[in-house]
Formats: sequence, structure tokens, C-alpha cells
Amino acid sequence: MDYPLTAIISDLHSNLQALETAVADALGRGVRRFVCLGDMIGYGADPVPCLERVVALTSGAPGAGGATELVPGLCLMGNHEYALMNSAEDFNPRARAAIEWTRAAIRAGRDGAGDGSDFLWDFLGSLEPSACDGPAMFAHGSPRDPVREYVIPSDARNPQKLEAMFEACLRPVCFVGHSHVPAVYYEDQRFYRPRDTEGPYDLTVSDSMRAIVNVGSVGQPRDGDSRLSYVLFDGTRVTFVRLAYDVERAQAAIRNVGELPDDLADRLALGR
Repeated sequence: MDYPLTAIISDLHSNLQALETAVADALGRGVRRFVCLGDMIGYGADPVPCLERVVALTSGAPGAGGATELVPGLCLMGNHEYALMNSAEDFNPRARAAIEWTRAAIRAGRDGAGDGSDFLWDFLGSLEPSACDGPAMFAHGSPRDPVREYVIPSDARNPQKLEAMFEACLRPVCFVGHSHVPAVYYEDQRFYRPRDTEGPYDLTVSDSMRAIVNVGSVGQPRDGDSRLSYVLFDGTRVTFVRLAYDVERAQAAIRNVGELPDDLADRLALGR
């Protein structure tokens, strides 16, 4: 069976402007399926619309893809969803404040009346930390610790950690997010940063050489590039996509929320 062209998105962080830009671009490229690696909420100003959009996209709901009929995808739990459903005590003060505000915003619902949010809580409670599909494994953090462990560029110089993570890989390729830094890590310790080249990069995935692919962040990139990042996957090739979006509008939305720290808006323009 053919693998549908899939958009893999992660770390949206309630940034509706970035999410809608990524979705429109993906649909324009012929994407028929969406996979979200978690952290849909936290930091940003639009948790409810972002959650509703992801529910529709990953379930393949009629009309979610406009004129494109989507097939059902996957959505995973990130550490921010885990904190929302449990406790954010181990978060830094800014992230904790955002989680507390987000919890209240979801309870209030889109119209502020508290109606219609039960299905979002049910959705959040149903999320799994990892999943496998065809040639790919998906996790928010890492294949070894799907919710909390970071895969970061310095790991390319840490063969013990890489070996342990690849031992936990259940498929030739594992897609992760969490660090907000797009990169490819090969089992033989080769390391690749997509930002180091011009244009899209295709990675041929095979059983003989496994890879961990960090798809970056849609809603809060942290590699010094303010453009959103996501990945296209057709079952064989991986292509990174970087796109500019309306950062100023996303910043204004955060600043209009009194309970969210202003520096959560400032950092969007810096890609940090």
C-alpha cells in the first residue's frame, strides 16, 4: 500500500498563525495526512483553536483539508500536554504560567462560556506518548523517553546516548520534536542540520542505516531562525520545510493576554 504524503508537525505551542501557515503550505504540496508530535499548547495565545485544528486534521475530519480529503493520522502527547493534565511543577516560571493560563482557557472554551471543551479534555486524555506506523516511529521527545528526553545537536558527540536511543528505535526512522531544533541524526553518528544548506533536503530512509529526525517547531523555533519548521514524509524521503509566517500577529496575540509573559512574544522574532 502506498504511504500517503504526510506532514509531520510538532511544538505548535498555541501559535495559530504559524499553524495555519504550515497547514496551508502542506495542503498546497499535496499532503493527505497529518501527524502531530505533541506540544500543541503552552507559551502561545490560542490553545483552543490550535487543539481544535489538530483534532480535525489528524482525525481526517470531513472538510479539515479543504478540497483535499485527508486520511486519519496520529497525534501524540508532549511534555506540555502531560503537564496540563498532571502538574507543571518542574517547569520554569514562564512555562508554568503559560500552562496555568492555558488550563483556564481550555476550561472557558472558545466563547469563554465553558461550553464544548469536554471533547478537548477527552482528546488530551487519550494521547499516547509514541506510535509506530509503516517504516516510521513517532515520539515527542526521543525513542527512549518519548515525553521528556531531548535530542539535541550536542548528542552527535555523545555516542553512548545515541546508541541507547537507536536501541529504542522500533523502525528505520524515528521522528521527534521537543528541542525545537531541526536536525538528522544517523546511527553511524553522522549529523546534519537542515539550516546548513539551501532548499529542501531529502533523506533516503533504509533498514541498513537508521535515523532520528527532529522536525523542529511550528510555533516556537529555537535554532536562530524565526521561520516555522515542519517535515514532509512519503514513506521513503524526508523533506524539511521552513516558512515565514506573521510573527508580529502572533506576538500581538500573546501580549493581549495579560497572564502570559511578554518575553514569550519577544522570542518568536529571534527564533530562540
